[in-house]
Amino acid sequence: MPHSHLIKPMLSESYPEIDYGKGVFLYDKAGFEYLDACSGAVTANIGHGIEEILQAIYRQGQQVSFVYRSQFTNEPSEQLAALLSQETGLEWCFLVNSGSEAVETAVKIAIQHWQEKGKPAKRRVISRWLSYHGITFGALSASGHPQRRERFDSFVGDWPAVEPPYCYRCPFGKTYPQCNVQCARQLETVIRRIGENNVAAFIAEPVIGAAGGAIDAPPEYFQIIKDICERYDVLLIADEVMTGCGRTGTFLAMEQWGIQPDIVALGKGLSAGYAPIAAALMSKEVLEPVLQGSQVIMSGHTFSGNPLSSAAALAVLKLIKSEKLIEGVSEKGTYLRGKLNKLKKQYPFIGDIRGKGLMIGLEFSGSVNGKTIDSSFTALMTEGAKKEGLLLYPAASGLDGRSGSAILIAPPFTITKPELDELLIRFKKTLKAVAEI
Repeated sequence: MPHSHLIKPMLSESYPEIDYGKGVFLYDKAGFEYLDACSGAVTANIGHGIEEILQAIYRQGQQVSFVYRSQFTNEPSEQLAALLSQETGLEWCFLVNSGSEAVETAVKIAIQHWQEKGKPAKRRVISRWLSYHGITFGALSASGHPQRRERFDSFVGDWPAVEPPYCYRCPFGKTYPQCNVQCARQLETVIRRIGENNVAAFIAEPVIGAAGGAIDAPPEYFQIIKDICERYDVLLIADEVMTGCGRTGTFLAMEQWGIQPDIVALGKGLSAGYAPIAAALMSKEVLEPVLQGSQVIMSGHTFSGNPLSSAAALAVLKLIKSEKLIEGVSEKGTYLRGKLNKLKKQYPFIGDIRGKGLMIGLEFSGSVNGKTIDSSFTALMTEGAKKEGLLLYPAASGLDGRSGSAILIAPPFTITKPELDELLIRFKKTLKAVAEI
């Protein structure tokens, strides 16, 4: 095999070369078929190779592929911003290229909001442990993902200060609901310690993804969080990069708790993988001080508001709406979780099954063949599944965010019932193979 000059996730590993994708399946150059049970990185929400999306990109490319945002606006970006406002109730939209950039932009806007209101001391951002908000320095500062932080410890901020709503392994050693949702109420203690005049925002994933394996919150959790934020004049940022655009069964996952965030970060499913794009959305109240002040958001990138990417995202969202794909997410998720719970009885090392919609996490615990399960078990699962033609997404877990083992199952919304059954067949083969190692 010829020498590769491309840096890949693991430099010593050899990766199969992809040939093409169709629906929920991917095919490598050797002709091997993979059922994409995790939508890549919980991204390919509508599956692969949809001609309607490809044609929309082609048509836009025939007109113009790139304009610089400080010189021109463009129709696809304007339409996309309007559609996102309609879907979320948030007035303003800043288009960027990735989820990490969306989070950084959201944080910058939160800080600038208070600066323009004459409260420059409000610049601290609080986040949670067992969270992942992105790999750039600002987004990584917000992330409570120990393994991804450790190499850059001297550069990243100490933002994570609140425990996650991790009922399976409660950080406080309590049980819901007798715990009185202490994980949410802890935010007030942290704000008071730092000083409310110093805190700009609190950022959280509605359902914790890569850092926790689909940890979702108790019913009253986010209402408590929202009340605390309002009491202390702290903006609530929802990182919906993974959960947004329908993944949990509603356009924004926060809808499931009846909460309207002040700022939202979107990515991944926004274009469903057909082009790089993400967005930071905010309420009119958040942007009003800037409109009345400098009128400039101090953020942006060369490809922000790219017309080609915007056309792709617009086509994806229109397809999701016209085909009513989000309406089917909860039903498919319920079916899948029901079948997984039956497997849990057969394979006791499946410790917990959780999540919302088609974002399902499995955390493994106990032992297999006398060997205690630790973080290395995740690779056994994902690599074992790949041999069975099934793609799973690895996730961290455990109270320390290092020692546990978890995966995400998050197939495209377009997956059919027979394809869900095929997913389960391949997953059961994976469990059987791993259990016999």
